[in-house]
Amino acid sequence: MINGKQVGVITKNSDISTSKSFILSLQHFIAMFGSTVLVPLITGLDPLVSIFAAGVGTIIFPICTGFKVPVFLGSSFAFIAPITLIASVKGDLAYANGAIFVSGLVYLLFALLIKIAGYNFFRKVFPPVITGTMIVIIGLTLSPTAVSMASSNWLLSIPTLLTVIIFSTFFKGFFSMIPVLMGVIVGYAVSLISGNIDFTALHSAAWLSVPNFNLPKFDFWSISVTVPLVLATFMEHIGDITTNGAVVGKDFTKDPGLHRTLMGDGLATAFAGLIGGPANTTYSENTGVLALTKVYNPSILRNAAFIAIILSFVSKFGAILSSIPQAVIGGISIVLFGMIASVGIRTLINEKINLNISKNLIIVSVMLVCGIGGASIKIGSVEFKGVALAAIIGIILNLLIPSFEKDNK
Repeated sequence: MINGKQVGVITKNSDISTSKSFILSLQHFIAMFGSTVLVPLITGLDPLVSIFAAGVGTIIFPICTGFKVPVFLGSSFAFIAPITLIASVKGDLAYANGAIFVSGLVYLLFALLIKIAGYNFFRKVFPPVITGTMIVIIGLTLSPTAVSMASSNWLLSIPTLLTVIIFSTFFKGFFSMIPVLMGVIVGYAVSLISGNIDFTALHSAAWLSVPNFNLPKFDFWSISVTVPLVLATFMEHIGDITTNGAVVGKDFTKDPGLHRTLMGDGLATAFAGLIGGPANTTYSENTGVLALTKVYNPSILRNAAFIAIILSFVSKFGAILSSIPQAVIGGISIVLFGMIASVGIRTLINEKINLNISKNLIIVSVMLVCGIGGASIKIGSVEFKGVALAAIIGIILNLLIPSFEKDNK
């Protein structure tokens, strides 16, 4: 029991103590940290700016969506290629940030188009057979990353994985809600005992520092090689929001509406570009935490955002999190990404998708192979692959293949 209420699914209106809310929020912060700082480390952007932008973006998002959608926004991997290209040609990452800012504004155009077209049009284009399969693809596409990280040191990842499993299945009450955090603690302890922690960055890091904020610069070429990516990330956004809704048990594409989630994503990305950070996107890692813990209260995610903002000024803490071995994160990710794929399968079952119907079978089959198998199509500077390509293929097949009467008997 928490504050007199039964522990289980904690929703928007559920009561929870401040201390427990902080621990749950810290768990979400840890889940998103590794990927959020990885993008700036690859591209040359400031990691602390990225954490700050992720925190502010996660606060912007619920304002746009009526505080209904429990998501955390972090650095988008989709924009790595144009950022590195612009940096090599221009020699100044500020031009990449200008292109990211404009890309965020393009999201608002998509939001307007979705608003005009209406929810019924969206559901016609994206029926459950497509959205359910997209969710499965998101989880399975991420799975090689989880296995790769975990396999870097199985002696660390296996205890971490077992801790997550034990706390999520055998424990009751509050401890059943923090399996990820406990997994990190146990994994870090094992790493420390076995001498797998590198404290070099921690010793050299200052206690406090101001993130290296930078204003964007604009030119047509940089914008032209970046903005077309929004076509692909738009599809990914649909998959992420559909996944999040399937986990929570609500249709967020209807309420608050896909146009509002796109608006939140777009404004968060535009803000990130404005201060020198990478583009933002809704994070599957945190959706996996939701599926595992069944704690759906959006305020938990907002509190995690405030933690991110505060800790973006605390270099020592960032160095501690950076010292967590990759294998520990991999052990956790095996569960989180697998949860997402399982939610997709559950969606197909709950929506009573009949795979004895030829049309459904073909759509699911082709989407899975193309989405997971590494197929890609490049149009100009835009490459469609993974869930984005699978979504497009699913839409085309759904429109072209007729539903024969014999299949419906």
